Amino acid sequence: MGYKNRVAVVGAGLTRFMRRALETPKELAFEAASAALEDAGLTIADIDCVVSVSAPDAFDGVHMKGEYFADGAGAWGKPYMRTYVGGGSGVFSLISGWYHIASGHFDTCLVVAEEKMSAALPHPQGCFNAIYDQFTERPLGVNLLWIFALEMNRYMQTYGIPMETFARVAQKNKRNGMDHPSAQPGIAGDFTIQSILDSEVMVWPVHRQMVSPISDGAGAMVLTSESFARRLSKPPVWIEGVGWNLDTSYWTDRDLCYPTYVEKAARMAYEMAGVTNPRRDIHVAEPYDPFAYKELHHLEGLLLADRGQAPRLAEEGFWDRDTETGIPASPSGGLLGVGNPIAASGVMKLAEIYWQLQGQAGARQVRREVRRGLAQGWGDLMQVGTVVILGK
Repeated sequence: MGYKNRVAVVGAGLTRFMRRALETPKELAFEAASAALEDAGLTIADIDCVVSVSAPDAFDGVHMKGEYFADGAGAWGKPYMRTYVGGGSGVFSLISGWYHIASGHFDTCLVVAEEKMSAALPHPQGCFNAIYDQFTERPLGVNLLWIFALEMNRYMQTYGIPMETFARVAQKNKRNGMDHPSAQPGIAGDFTIQSILDSEVMVWPVHRQMVSPISDGAGAMVLTSESFARRLSKPPVWIEGVGWNLDTSYWTDRDLCYPTYVEKAARMAYEMAGVTNPRRDIHVAEPYDPFAYKELHHLEGLLLADRGQAPRLAEEGFWDRDTETGIPASPSGGLLGVGNPIAASGVMKLAEIYWQLQGQAGARQVRREVRRGLAQGWGDLMQVGTVVILGK
């Protein structure tokens, strides 16, 4: 591609993911941005521009919330952009920051993602029906739980996937989340398969322990040009490829057993990164997992497994954090094991890949050698795919 600057990630920071009654969105953004700058060894004076992401304004209970928390994100007096593509926003934030620096216009960019879902009244699910077509879909009383129940049912019926396999994904991620300092209290733990299957059925076949929680939190990352990164003492991680795709918003028009939009986003990122064999060239992955089945669904869309084969590989331990021959998936614990403040959760996944590549993931560090990893986001009206590939 004809971009001017190679772009590096030099710092990342996260708040604790939890329901917060006291902190405002400004304060959450400030906490994450400060942690990322400290990790990079920089101050806000070193930052040329700021990119922020956050999901619908209704979640935080404020209008134009990008403007509202801009000063908390360090954007006062600086070029500033807010982007939003639903659950894909966190990963897309790094893509937006990448463009600012790759264009040659800036040397540094602070990317900040924030979500305060507990502020949505009466419940975040109450916001969603208003975004669907008022004639064909809104009369159905749409909420995400029953739409994804339809998708999960289609996926499991198409390939004959047993419910225990989905429970295994939830079990894996909740165990991984026990080692993450940002994990929301009460969602990580050493759950048994049976306890997950015995949890409340929200909408069949979705069980409560297979769903990510309502969360508040923020995440931030610092991006720089190559010339700027070379002046820092810490070795950088490079953004090797970015990709995104937007499918039709009419989810009733698509075959729900395969996320085509994720495949198209992945292929775009792979081409930019020079990845010709994803199963060989990707060493760790953070797929988007708001529901247990979605991790498997997305791993197939990312071309890391054949269609319908990600569940079988899960049963074999191929996606486990301690695998030495497979591809560790969601070693962070993912949304199921850490929490899901929508936009911030994508940054959490990007930060995990950054820390894995730096060898700084602590107890979460995967066993196999890691030279390249990816993070993937998904969202909006179930039709957005966003992918970022990071490498040493």
